[in-house]
Amino acid sequence: MTAPEAVWREALGDGRLMLQRSRASGDRFFPPRLAEPATGDEDWEWVDAIGLGTVYAVTVIHPKPPEPAYNVVLVDLDEGPRLMSRVEGIDPAAIRIGDRVRARIDGSGADALLLFEPA
Repeated sequence: MTAPEAVWREALGDGRLMLQRSRASGDRFFPPRLAEPATGDEDWEWVDAIGLGTVYAVTVIHPKPPEPAYNVVLVDLDEGPRLMSRVEGIDPAAIRIGDRVRARIDGSGADALLLFEPA
């Protein structure tokens, strides 16, 4: 059996955002793991995620110049799980709690990153 995180990263590298879903409850969960966190149920499957969500929390990081500021966000996906990432395509300080965002995958293969952009 391939480790769940390796499967998730491979899918991301192929341009797909995948989540695990419990067959019994239908709940989706993240990060990838061997069992559903709420129940310990090991009967789950991989499903494609739509990738729309809402910013739950945001902070702006100001590194030493000349590096530009960037944000770090927690996003509640419409499918249920909460993920940590960045929102790009907008001034880092302009992101607000409650903003709608859409997932996008930057890069491919082992270098693929899950980012968000304003929806």
